[in-house]
Order: sequence, then C-alpha cells, then structure tokens
Amino acid sequence: MAKVKTAFFCKECGNESAKWVGKCPSCGAWNSYIEETIVSKPVKSSRILMIDADKNKSQSPVKVSEITAVSESRIILPSSELNRVLGGGLVNGSIILIGGEPGIGKSTLVLQNMLRMRTRKVLYVSGEESPQQIKLRADRIGGETGECYIVGETSLENIFVHIQNMSPDIVVIDSIQTIASDMLESAAGSVGQVRECAAALLRYAKESNTPVILIGHINKEGSIAGPKVLEHIVDAVLQFEGDSHYMYRILRSIKNRFGSTSEMGIYEMNNSGLREVTNPSEMLLPENVSNLSGAAIGVALDGVRPFLIETQSLVSTAAYGTPQRAVTGFDAKRMNMLLAVLEKRVGFKLIQKDVFLNIAGGLKVNDPALDLAIISAVLSSNVDKMIPRSFCLAGEVGLSGEIRPVTRIDARISEAQKLGFETIIVPAYNLKGIDRNAFDKIKIIEVAKVEDAFKVLFN
Repeated sequence: MAKVKTAFFCKECGNESAKWVGKCPSCGAWNSYIEETIVSKPVKSSRILMIDADKNKSQSPVKVSEITAVSESRIILPSSELNRVLGGGLVNGSIILIGGEPGIGKSTLVLQNMLRMRTRKVLYVSGEESPQQIKLRADRIGGETGECYIVGETSLENIFVHIQNMSPDIVVIDSIQTIASDMLESAAGSVGQVRECAAALLRYAKESNTPVILIGHINKEGSIAGPKVLEHIVDAVLQFEGDSHYMYRILRSIKNRFGSTSEMGIYEMNNSGLREVTNPSEMLLPENVSNLSGAAIGVALDGVRPFLIETQSLVSTAAYGTPQRAVTGFDAKRMNMLLAVLEKRVGFKLIQKDVFLNIAGGLKVNDPALDLAIISAVLSSNVDKMIPRSFCLAGEVGLSGEIRPVTRIDARISEAQKLGFETIIVPAYNLKGIDRNAFDKIKIIEVAKVEDAFKVLFN
C-alpha cells in the first residue's frame, strides 16, 4: 500500500508546514498546527455539475480598452439595510461570507430575507439545524414561505446533487464549518475541509452565475474562523456585531468587491426576528429627559452614516486607594488620554476619583469626533451641572487641549438639525467651503479649545 502523506496546517491562517511547530511563522498563533492528510485529487464540483467545454478553454490576453464592460445585475433583497451594506443588492455569481458570534442572529438575518424572496428559488442548506428546527424559527419570525427550500445536509457531494436537481437562484450554506467532502479524510471544520469546500462552491457560483451565501463561525479573537484564504476567495465579507444582551445589531462590510466598505446596517432584535432601524439616532437617544448631570449627546459617524448617541459618565470619589476606570462601548486607552487632557490643560483634578463611562445602546463607537461629548459628560458629572438637552457636540480633542476638525461635518449638522436639536458645538474652521444657509434651523457654535466649549455649556 502507498504511504499516506500528511502535513501540518495552521488553524488560524492555513499556513502549511512539513512538521509540527509551536508558533506559526505566518500569523504568530501558538499551538495552532494540526495534522491533516494530503489528497492528490482536489475536490471538483464538475464531476457532478456539467460544465461547458468552452469554459475550460484557455483565453488569450486582451487589452483593457478592448474588453466590453457588462453592467452588474443585482438581486434586490427584502432588507434595505442588507442591500445598503452589499452595495445595492446581491450580485449574480457572487459568493458572500457572513460571520458573527454564536447567537448574534446570522441565521435569522439570512433566513428572514430568503423566506421573503417571492420571485427567486432559494436552496437553504443547514448543517447545524434540522428542517423542523428551521420551521419553528420561520414561524417565529413570521416570514413568507415563498420559494425557499430547506435541506439538512453536511456532505458536499450531496449538496451538489440537490443543486443539480433544483437549479436554485440562490444557495445558502449554514454553515461552511459543518460541510465536509468525501474526498478528504479530515473532519468537518478543519483547515483542509473549509478551504476545499469553499473553493468548490466558488467554482459553482462563477460557472453557474448563481449567488452563494456562506455563514461562518468566528474564533475567540473575533475574526472569521478557518484559514485566511476563506476570506480571500469570497467577494464580500460581512461582520454581524453586537452584544447578545442588548437588542441592537450592526452589520458591517469588511470586504466588498462590488461596493463600499464604509456602509453600515443597524438592526433591532425582537421576538419576531430582526427589525431594520432606518433612523438609529432616534433609537439611541433617551426618551425620558431628566435633569441629571453626566450626559452629553455626541454626533458620531460610522462609515458614511451619521447618528446621534448619548454618552453617559459618572465621576465619584474613590472609595479605595486606586481609582477605578471603567468603560463600556469606547476605547479605554483613549478615555485615559482624555482624562489626562482635562487634568493637564484644563486643571480639573480627577486622579483621586472613579470615572465610569458608558455609550448608551450597547454600541461600540470608535469615532474620534465623540471626544468632545465624552469629556463634556465627564466634566458635567464632576461639577454636577446638567448639559442642556438641546445641545449636541462633535469634535476631536488633541493632547494640547485643542478641538480638531472632523470629517463630514455637514452630514453631522444635518442629522442634528433633522432631529430637532437647537445648538451644535463644532470645531473652529471646520465649516470652510460649506454652505451655512442649509442649516438655518440650528445654531452652530465654533470652538477652538476645550475651555471654550466648557464656557458655552456651563456658562
């Protein structure tokens, strides 16, 4: 008998090695190498799906000017937020990867859209749940049955048999880590299985011009599980984020060959599935206005979408020797930098006080334009003075205490004006080249330093 050849592969990045190593030289992960059997024949979907001979012929090089441009035909999905993130819809022949933490709502998002596709035949392949379990979820989210067919299958070869018999318009694989091919001896979810199964589905998508949606797991670091090549071969990588203890979910585009990666979709999880949040600012702002200190409204920007969000702070005397710094939804190191600016440049001593910061709604915001709202909320709680609820702020704070300009200030002011705010504080010289006449319903105050903003807020 011929000797079986084996090799070691990194579970994180897919790097190959002839022997086991403790630390991966490619990605630096420790104890990530596993042994897998090497097969001489790769997985081929063409043995089940007949491919035209003309598609296998080699092509001669052609000048760019001689190539005929073909417009992308897109499939409009029922969810407008998902269409926004994809760049206008699902492109025919594309392969999409959706990742997220367990229980975040990946399967619910995809199933909810597929059930409402009335004019497209959908094949939903589930390797994690039985058809009966999916039926219970479908009844709960209240989706229309339409032309969505469910099959519980984990064999790649059997999946292609179902595809050949049905000729679907859209194929959904839930999830790629549960699919295995009989051509490989390794278990489902291994580096070789994930790589070969994804490559076979990619060939099918390009040859048949049928879009394929893959649902993937993530590892403990928060990135897509499996080899890194899985993210390289797909056309778009969507990340579904959010805390399972909160009701808001954010859909981001990490990679998109057919659209922008700056778009963002917001959903709200409820008993009937995911509901689109078309105006996130109204959802993130408090409904019950109370005359309490320590709260400020900031105008943040995620991608190209502005929204107003409440920053909450609590400053109290430290009960123990070492003061506490607790942050939720914001970078803790950046908050420490802002506290240092308050001490050094403004003169407020916070070294012996506990500082707690929270971004309302359970969102994680990294926009530097939220700096001014954060230090205003901290100072409001420290001096126990309320910031007027008709005020909102946008500005980045520098180490010398200056208020630096931020991007897309016109979109931020327009969003604040639309929600009925009366005054907005922005960085000085940030409105150059912008028509002020478009903002006639809101008062714009320009400040150059942190002290100037505090004088406006606290008189």
